Amino acid sequence: MKILLVASSAREHAIAEALARSPQKPEIIAISHNRNPGLRAVATEHFQANIMDFPAVLDIAKNEKPNFAVIGPDDPIGSGLADALEGIGIKSVAPKKQLAQIETSKGFARNLLKKHGIDASPKFKAISIDPNLASALKEAKKEIHSYLEDELQGSYVVKYDALKGGKGVKLSGEHLSTIEEGVEYAVECLKECGRVVLEEKLEGVEFSLLSFVSGTQVIDMPTVQDHKRAYEGDTGPNTGGMGTYTDANHSLPFLSSADLARAKELNRLTAAALQKECGEPYKGILYGGFIAVKDGIRLIEYNARFGDPEALNILPLLSSDFVAICQAIIDGELSDSLVQFEKKATVCKYITPHGYPENKDQKGQEVRFPEMPANARLYFGDINEEHDGRLLLGGSRTAGIVGIGKTIDEAEKIAEDLCEKVEGPVRFRSDIGKKQLIDKRIKMMQELR
Repeated sequence: MKILLVASSAREHAIAEALARSPQKPEIIAISHNRNPGLRAVATEHFQANIMDFPAVLDIAKNEKPNFAVIGPDDPIGSGLADALEGIGIKSVAPKKQLAQIETSKGFARNLLKKHGIDASPKFKAISIDPNLASALKEAKKEIHSYLEDELQGSYVVKYDALKGGKGVKLSGEHLSTIEEGVEYAVECLKECGRVVLEEKLEGVEFSLLSFVSGTQVIDMPTVQDHKRAYEGDTGPNTGGMGTYTDANHSLPFLSSADLARAKELNRLTAAALQKECGEPYKGILYGGFIAVKDGIRLIEYNARFGDPEALNILPLLSSDFVAICQAIIDGELSDSLVQFEKKATVCKYITPHGYPENKDQKGQEVRFPEMPANARLYFGDINEEHDGRLLLGGSRTAGIVGIGKTIDEAEKIAEDLCEKVEGPVRFRSDIGKKQLIDKRIKMMQELR
């Protein structure tokens, strides 16, 4: 058994570790842009290459002849790497380009749900123009101003309608102070990619539900809550995610059983809608970013892959054969009996350079990690292993440290203790997984409802 793993971050270190635990003892052939110490330790062979250079990836695949591929990051999925690999006879645990539009285009996702009668979206408007036509931009500007002011009454979200590393969404009252600033950002989006989505701003608490999907076969994973803001107390700029937690019951403390059931239903309805719309089955990971609001659940966005950090919480709990799950996704034989997760809580805290995300002054400086006990995991992200074994910081998130326990509180204490022992010019969000922050979420939902 040989598996090609296309990688970019700590998410793929977690994927590689889960694949390596399989009783099938697979050879893992990893490709990433950096000398990731986690991938290098787990993979049978590691290639350092640009994962967006498809001819280079295909050359490696042709030489290695894997049984299948797992594509981790959004950019190669969105650009059609699964299609390219299938063109040389290699199936992937990742959707094809047409199906990956559920992530690469916010407008496609909203219109898909609307067309197929899936009631989960806020009020929205998707605008698409030729950005080279000055007259089209002028008309769009008027349309945007009218919609933000009259329809959304100044409480809005502007979404860049293409991949932008999780940083293309701006909210009124947080990133944008006036309607004019909202219009300005929306026009900037149109000039860059020709598409923008305007949405009603929702009040509630966000969470993630990821599912293994093969066509209309959908098996859910434990629910996770991410923390996008850079600093304590949910302040500062958005990031790729500073940390996450799961609960032992696979739900979250602020969710009702009806909330969770509805999120699961939405993933099933969306998988079926994608198959109907695109004429072929979605095969891979469907990641629903949801928000619990006053009267139920709404969809914020869909992603077409494992989340990072979400994968770091979920995959250590997977007690069944991940390779068998991947094979079943590809073969259309996915079933509940193949997927088991331990009933434990996890808390992930990301170690980042001290200046992240605003500056990269610490890039290239050394960082050292403590030994991980059996109830913890260390997953390496933007970090380089030198030939002498030293670990040097990149400019982005360095490594996720995950504590595993019977309760969130126990898991948090494990993660916190290990994070405190990391040496170097780094930081982490201490409040993630702590009772005070979770109680704040619970209180907000109680007040809303």
